[in-house]
Order: sequence, then C-alpha cells, then structure tokens
Amino acid sequence: MTTEPESFPRRHARTQRFTLGVPRSFTVAPDGTRVVFLRTASGTDRAGALWVLDPADGSERPAADPVALLGGADEDLPPEERARRERSREGGAGIVGYATDAAVELASFALSGRLFTAELRAGTARELRVAGPVIDPRPSPDGRHVAYVARGALRVVGAEGEDDRALAEPEGEGVTYGLAEFVAAEEMSRSRGFWWAPESDRLLVARVDDTPVERWWIADPSRPKREPSHVAYPAAGTANADVRLFVVGLDGVRTEVSWDRRRYPYLARVHWSAAGAPLILVQARDQRSQLYLAVDPDTGATRMVHADEDPIWLELFAGVPCWSPSGQLVRIADEGGARVLAVGERPLTNGQLHVRAVLDVGPRDVLVSASAGAEAEAPETGEIHVYRVNELGVQRVSQEPGVHTAVRAGEVTVLVSATLDRPGALVRVLRDGKQTATVRSYAEDPGMSPRVTLTEGGARRIPCAVLMPRDYAGDTPLPVLLDPYGGPHGQRVVAAHNAHLTSQWFADQGFAVVVADGRGTPGRSPAWEKAVRDDIAAVVVQDQVDALQALAKEFPLDLGRVAIRGWSFGGYLAALAVLRRPDVFHAAVVGAPVTDLHLYDTHYQERYVGHPAEQPEVYRRNSVIDDAGLVDAAEPHRPMMIIHGLADDNVVVAHSLRLSSALLAAGRPHEVLPLSGVTHMTPQETVAENLLRLQLDFLRRSLPGHSGSKSGELR
Repeated sequence: MTTEPESFPRRHARTQRFTLGVPRSFTVAPDGTRVVFLRTASGTDRAGALWVLDPADGSERPAADPVALLGGADEDLPPEERARRERSREGGAGIVGYATDAAVELASFALSGRLFTAELRAGTARELRVAGPVIDPRPSPDGRHVAYVARGALRVVGAEGEDDRALAEPEGEGVTYGLAEFVAAEEMSRSRGFWWAPESDRLLVARVDDTPVERWWIADPSRPKREPSHVAYPAAGTANADVRLFVVGLDGVRTEVSWDRRRYPYLARVHWSAAGAPLILVQARDQRSQLYLAVDPDTGATRMVHADEDPIWLELFAGVPCWSPSGQLVRIADEGGARVLAVGERPLTNGQLHVRAVLDVGPRDVLVSASAGAEAEAPETGEIHVYRVNELGVQRVSQEPGVHTAVRAGEVTVLVSATLDRPGALVRVLRDGKQTATVRSYAEDPGMSPRVTLTEGGARRIPCAVLMPRDYAGDTPLPVLLDPYGGPHGQRVVAAHNAHLTSQWFADQGFAVVVADGRGTPGRSPAWEKAVRDDIAAVVVQDQVDALQALAKEFPLDLGRVAIRGWSFGGYLAALAVLRRPDVFHAAVVGAPVTDLHLYDTHYQERYVGHPAEQPEVYRRNSVIDDAGLVDAAEPHRPMMIIHGLADDNVVVAHSLRLSSALLAAGRPHEVLPLSGVTHMTPQETVAENLLRLQLDFLRRSLPGHSGSKSGELR
C-alpha cells in the first residue's frame, strides 16, 4: 500500500509557510561565548524552545523546553498576550520571545502567563512564582531583577523569585503601565512599554490611558452565546490613547518625563544605554515633524538633540535612534533624495545605498541593512545586504545575491542569508568576519524551487517577479495571475527562495504569475515610497497595470485573461483593480481588504491620506466604497471573491461587509467567504490549506478558457 504524498497547500499550512524549525530571534553575548536563539523541534512542531550555541565549535544545547516546563499541558494564553502576538503576526507557540540581561547570562520568558527564567551558562530553567498573568518579562541589565507586566501593572521580582511587588499600578479602567498601545505595536513597530536603566536601578515606563479611544465590538456570529470582545480601536480621525512616560525607581518613586505631548503625542522610540542619557523620539500626529529628546532621569526634563521635518511624512526605522559609544546621535534620515545613515550631524552614506535599519552600533562602525540606492551603478532587484559603515567608507558583509540580515555583539556576528537557489535561510556565525559555525535549521524542504525571474517593468522600472509553471514549454500564452501586496511596508519582490513558493504553486496550476512592487512599497527610495501620498489608490493600481503591460512584451502573457489576488493591502489593491480597471483585470480574490479608509487606524491612515476631517474628498477618492456606499457601476462586472476573518481586530470584517453591501446595491455579482474565529493572520492549518484551494477553484471558474496545468494540481 502506497501513501499519497501531501499536497503543497497542506504542507504549506502545517509548516506555517515552512517557517517552523527555522532558528530565529538571535542574541549574541558581548564576550562572544554564547549565541542564544529560538527554534522549534521540527518543521511541523509549533512550540519554540530556547537554545544556546557555542560560536567556537558550533555545539548547541537546549536552555529551556516549553513542553517540559509546562509538564505537557496545553498553553493557556492571557488575552493581553494573544493581542501582542496578533500585533507582531506571531503564529507560533511555546517560547515565542525572550529577553536577557546585559551579559546574556540570564533569560526570561512567559509561558501560559507564567514567568520563567533560564541560566544560559548552566542550561537550566525554572519558574518564578509571581502574580500573573505575566506579559513581556525582562531581566535588569545586572541580572538581579526581572520586570514584567501583570493586569496592567508594572511589577518587579528578584531573580531568585523573592520580593515580588508592583512599581506602578493602573489608577482605573483603561490604564496600563508597561505595555505598548495599539498603534505603537501595530504601526510603529514598538512592541515594548518599559525599558531598564543601564545601572538597573530604575526604568522608563509608558503609561497608556485608552479611555479616550472609541470602543468597537468584535463578535463571533457562529457562537451567538459568546459575548463580543470589546476593543479600543483608534480609527482615522478619532482620539488616540493618551501616552505618558515615567521614570520609576525600584522603590516605586515616579518622575514624569515632560515634553509637548499636545504637539507630539506619539511616543515612537525609547533608547536607554550607558552611552548617554535616555533618548526618546516623539512624533506629531501628522507625522511631518518629530523630535529627538534626551531625558534627565532625575527631573524628567527633556532637551532637544535633533529635529526632523518632512512635507510628506517621516518614516520610522528599526534600531534608531540610539547613541554611539562616543555619545553621538545615530539616526536614519531622508536627505538629498536618499535614505542615509547619519552619526552626529554627518551623513555617512549617500544615494548608493538605501539604508533600511541599524543592526548594531559598535566602537569602530555601524552595522546596517540596506538595498541598492537610486544612485547605485547597477540595480540589485530584490536584494538586501548587510554593510559596515564608518567615517572611512562602506564595506559589504554579505556577498551572495539574496536577502540578508545580522545580529552582532563584539567580534561575533550572526549572519542570516536567504537566496533564490536555496530553500529557507542559512545562518552563519562569524568571528572577525570568518565563519566559525552554522546554526542548524529543522525546517522541512518545500520539495520544489520557484521558476522565477526577477526583472523590472515599465518606464518607472517597477521591480517585478515573474513565475512560470515548472512544466511549461513556452509554446502558448498563459492566463495571468497578479499576486501583489503592493503597498507600504510590504516588499514582495525579493531574492529569496521561500518567498515565492505560494506564487509558484499557483503558477504550476497553469498561470503566469506576476508580482510587482510599485510605488509605495519599500526598499527603493524615499520618493518612491512617498509617491502615494493622498492618491494611494490610483498610483498603486496604475503601477500594476504598467508592470503587466510591459512584461507582456517579454513574457507569454495572455492579457485577455488576467486575475489578481491579495490579502490586507493586497486585498484592497485587488478590489480596486477589478472595480476601476475592468478593461485590464477580469477577476479578483479580495482578502481582508481595507475598503473604507475611515475604518482603519490613525497612525497608518493619516500618514498616507491625512486627517479625514481636513481631507474628506481624499478619503472618498481612495476608498473602495465612498461614504454613501456607492460603487461605480460601469460595465463590465468582474467576478470577485471576498474573504475575511470574523475575528480580525486589525482590518475588521466591517470593511468586507460594506464592500459586499455596496456591490449588491450596484447589482454586481460577487462571492463572500466568511472565516469564523479567524484573525488577520489566518494561522489555523485547515483554514490556511483550504483557502489556497478555494482561491484556485474561483480563479479557474472565473477566467474563461483556463484549464489548469498540464500536470494537474501540484502535490
């Protein structure tokens, strides 16, 4: 008896897109003797464990096993932790995050709302019995205490489990200490709400009062007996949470940090190191001005270190602002049409590089990730590299074409590299630039390699990926499936193998798949990203059309049969495509779309289209539906499948319901697929698997003359 091989959709879902078993979340000890990381036990195991690697010989040992620590019991996550994981798109289980002391000898993490620590040298872990449920535990730099959040209070306990106490407790409903508010976690990439002083004697603590924020209800219609969830959602044009910052001593004494919170309400970044005073980055609501402020921790007074202004918007970046070891401000700035690294007041890079993040700041150089800038001699479509930068120049650390990032401390660097010709990622440990070890991956092999061409399309040289069926002989034009994200913060055209697996699966069903990163997507230039201001809908649709038409001159694309699919911003783009350009697009899969811009959050929406009270026409023009619920009824009507998770608290299901109502009022046929209990991530295995199958079925039904691939469905 032979066993049928599992299909790609099932394996893709079971392995969480082949990410399970991949080592991640690296921390390097400053003395170079330990590299700490998370990894699941196999390519189908969801439970992350804490591991330690010796860079000298590459030996690995477990430091904390969640199964053993919980005695085999299932996880029971508190609501606050579920929300944190949703904001960070974390679909794993077990240990999904950890923090360490300065020496990387003590780690802390939460499991099922309980607090655990691990001695990283000894490889032992234990539970500290504290008040819970525990959120975001973090050891002090000296390793003598662990701070954490429980029921909205910031608490601290000794590293041996003694003297558990509250340092700051909420004064009423809606107030928390030590947690990030919704827009900080969802849009600013600030998931933390407290920061230890380097001397371990006090902390900076965010106080969040979301009382002013509108309350929305998220219901599960499939379970009518269950009460809806009550969430604070700051929709565009409405009130944000009130965020304040305090210096809190271990004795509970609090000193408020003062700045012009009316003018600069967003607390975007906080940095506290031994190289200088506490440093905060605060941003105006319109995101066109921001201040870098140094904090006096004794008085709470602040002084301006630097100010930025931009007529369009100011982007936020990973790893900055911070102090260099010599006490200079390190930041990423848009200057002279380029995105550059600046130390002090001096830019250290130019238009040759498009700097994306600061990875580490050392005494001799700054480690950054960057892509080729607008002035680069040759385009490197889809590539992201690691560079060392100082006053003497720029040196590339990663060499092979691909997508690279790194973590560094002292002389040891962990370099993570993904390429087009190799599944997954290769993790190398380097000392003084020479490889000493690799970190093993337990991820499953996808069993296929994408047949992908990275290129550029149209007069604007739009980055594109074109995927053909692996059994295609090149003899007939193929129906086309555009598979974009196409919007801010979402680069899809990358020189990495696994990023194209789903697109390849669709290609193998008989499509030519096109992925285009038009204006608004990251990685090219500030002007490219900011070209969507106030006109996001028209710009992103036009770039998809231009890329498609340009590629049709080089590839066998049947422009009489063109479909588009997308999720989140990609779903918004897919809906726009068939409604506004039915002459080009003939069917659309519209997943979790933002259709009414009024229903999305303040920090994101106001960055791109301003405040709705000031620019109502801009909101109407860029929404898939306008305020009256009308849709352009121009012929022809194109088939549309709308998919949405009913438990989505980011893009709420009201977006799809309003779109469906508008389509119905306009007499437009369409399909709606509601997903009970599913959030914006769709992490459930059966849901993720069948979503691919149902989309394929819809596309085959909707594109005339499509008969599938020669070899049938990919196994």
